[in-house]
Amino acid sequence: MTTSFVTPDSEADGLRRTRLRRMQAVAGGLLLLAAVVYLVTRNEDGFWGFVNAGAEASMVGAIADWFAVTALFRHPLGLPIPHTALVPRKKDEFGRSLEEFFSENFLNESVIGERLAAADVSRRVGAWLTDPENARRVVAEAATVAALGLRKMRDKDVASVVEEVLIPRFMAEPISPVAGALLQEILTDNAHHGLVDLALEEAHRWLVHNQETFSDVIGERAPWWAPDRLNEVVTTRLHLEAIRWLADIRRDPEHHARQALDSLLRQLADDLLHDAATQERAEKLKLRVLEQPQMVVTGMSLWSAFRKGLLEALEDEEGPLRERAAGELAAFGERVGRDDALRTKLDTWVGDLVVWAVGRYGDELTAVITQTIERWDGKEASDKIELHVGRDLQFIRINGTVVGGLVGVVIHAVSLVL
Repeated sequence: MTTSFVTPDSEADGLRRTRLRRMQAVAGGLLLLAAVVYLVTRNEDGFWGFVNAGAEASMVGAIADWFAVTALFRHPLGLPIPHTALVPRKKDEFGRSLEEFFSENFLNESVIGERLAAADVSRRVGAWLTDPENARRVVAEAATVAALGLRKMRDKDVASVVEEVLIPRFMAEPISPVAGALLQEILTDNAHHGLVDLALEEAHRWLVHNQETFSDVIGERAPWWAPDRLNEVVTTRLHLEAIRWLADIRRDPEHHARQALDSLLRQLADDLLHDAATQERAEKLKLRVLEQPQMVVTGMSLWSAFRKGLLEALEDEEGPLRERAAGELAAFGERVGRDDALRTKLDTWVGDLVVWAVGRYGDELTAVITQTIERWDGKEASDKIELHVGRDLQFIRINGTVVGGLVGVVIHAVSLVL
């Protein structure tokens, strides 16, 4: 049994129904007018004979076209005449034909490629993005979607992903090659110098403000027989030299201690990549860290802080994140407008993506047409289709009435001549 899934009448359908009935009244009125003229001019000769012949032919044309139009959607006068009520009876075949037509003429790879090339998508998008207002609109919409997605992510779900997916994956993945390669890249770019400077600055500050703690630590290692006065002099001297030494390292980018540290880090990077013993120790350290129960708690704390900060940045309409993103987007649009190679690359990517999507999902997309029409109730589907196209079909009836009348006049004239 077919179940109706046709969308209920909307306000627009009400307007379509009114316009359809108005055009049906016009077409029916012309038929009625032709009938009246025919009756009034019966058995008349001369000019009125032509009028009578035209009226008679108008009635024939009007009735024939009424029958043809009506037969599409229902049985004329309710009579089960063969080959009528075509839409209710043949809706499934129409659906399959429409699916094939759509697939062959719209989801064809060559057609899509041709239309995309003609559309010049990248140039148009680039020109649109150069308008700051448009760039801000894009950023605002993206920020809204991103903020909504972040809010929908529950902490327990994130914790489950970290605990059940990420940590086991990290434990199974060897860390030595990654750490070694990353350390080599850092050393090549001298990216570690900033961290070294920070560590030296903090160590220097701590020594300056914690002389007593430094003396206590050093004093614990002094011989038991050494006089306290001597220990105090030695620790004071060591403290002063340590401060001077760190100050020298901070001032001199080429200090031998810095070079020694760089050499140590380079050796560590090489060992992580090639020394089995170092790799084994690194793996054991990784496992000890990841197996700590506090690992998940720490990770969730970092995630919560990151999400909170990101949400605040996304929701700040005048904030630096949105302004920077809008500026970068507008700059990208300008670059697209003047860079032919970039436009070609973008158009190629878009074309490949659309062709891939059509090749992978085209059949499922067109199948929606057939599946939807098959679920429709025949009568309701017919009524719905008639609302959309029935008004235009009434012009067939009107044209049939007018053209039929003209043909009737011509035939009457030919008959008189013959």
